[in-house]
Amino acid sequence: MRTWDEINDKIAHQQATIWTLEELKAKVADLGIRDCAKQVDVLVAGTFEPMESSGAILNLGQTDPPIKIRQCWIDNVAAYAGFGPVDLYLGAAHPTDSPNGLDPLETEEHRERGGGHVIEDLIAGKTLPLKALGQVTDCYPRPKLETTISKDTINQFYLFNPRNLYQNFIVGVNGGDRPLATHLGPLLPQLGNAVYSNLGALSPLLNDPHLRLIGIGSRIFLGGAAGYVTWEGTQHFPLQKRLANQTPIGPAATLALIGDAKHMSTHWVRGCFFPQYGPSLMLGIGIPFPVLDEAVIEACAVSDQDLVAPVIDFSIPRRIRPSFGLVTYEQLKQGHIILENRRVRTAPLASLYLARQVAETFKQQIQRGDFLLSPPVAPLPADRAFISQDSWRSQSEA
Repeated sequence: MRTWDEINDKIAHQQATIWTLEELKAKVADLGIRDCAKQVDVLVAGTFEPMESSGAILNLGQTDPPIKIRQCWIDNVAAYAGFGPVDLYLGAAHPTDSPNGLDPLETEEHRERGGGHVIEDLIAGKTLPLKALGQVTDCYPRPKLETTISKDTINQFYLFNPRNLYQNFIVGVNGGDRPLATHLGPLLPQLGNAVYSNLGALSPLLNDPHLRLIGIGSRIFLGGAAGYVTWEGTQHFPLQKRLANQTPIGPAATLALIGDAKHMSTHWVRGCFFPQYGPSLMLGIGIPFPVLDEAVIEACAVSDQDLVAPVIDFSIPRRIRPSFGLVTYEQLKQGHIILENRRVRTAPLASLYLARQVAETFKQQIQRGDFLLSPPVAPLPADRAFISQDSWRSQSEA
């Protein structure tokens, strides 16, 4: 029906029709797939959720005399310094160290901050202290550095996230007899609650199950600025079992993303902390779907009743945990599910309110002609198996 170039031409002339996924799902019941495909040019998906496997690349610029940084702390959060002399990687999930940068803090209240909060503060334009220790060489004689930095006093500052936007995920519960602190937040004992992190029918990748429209080079909305898909994400698992509608029944595809943090907004990039687990980063991401044909509408018309997630018991401290089976996102969003004849209340980890804001903000950018779509330069792999360390050990022992 349309090509990428035709759609971008309409966007550039502010003539494109843009709908959010939520708008499409409401309209398709009345208009049908064919009429919707005729009317709309671009569909927009948005999410806002914790994305632990995120971080930022920073380049400080060289000092005089020069330094070869091998240990570094930004506002008492360690940054990795094992590559270029003044290049750093600040992981969103790294906790705060003690003020001298050597020993972990003893009290939990001092640890309720980490790399995600430092990234948020730098995006906000704050000035933060930096301490670095150097490896002294003939060309890098400086042994240490203490200074302050902001996004305006360093060269590069961009997010480079190894794993974002899970295509489906799990529902966490706790069948044990004590509370558990997890990456999904607190799980109460004796099936006291169930936490899910995916938005279901509004989740971006569940609306493009075989990643037909998303690939390497795809331009996206990342933290309020333009970003790009750089590669498959870590733990990318497209071979996950799927329903007849081709949506996965559990964690499947993931994306590695990149974007210039100097142009991002703290409205869409926020540090967060899970008690007794650690820091993370709340991130707003938007994905555009060009309506090339009716198949795009058919995939994006999927509803919560047609999507499932596995309920996993975190009380068993193993990589493979017991499952209570599959539940639909329609059931999860009703506020409770039934497990072992017990009513278990449910709660989302992703923010539906802010996800809708992401989609609407992104929609307006495209409508104004401020954001053109980029077709992938290469597809993401469709045949990645999931390898665990257990399997490597069993092979070596055999």
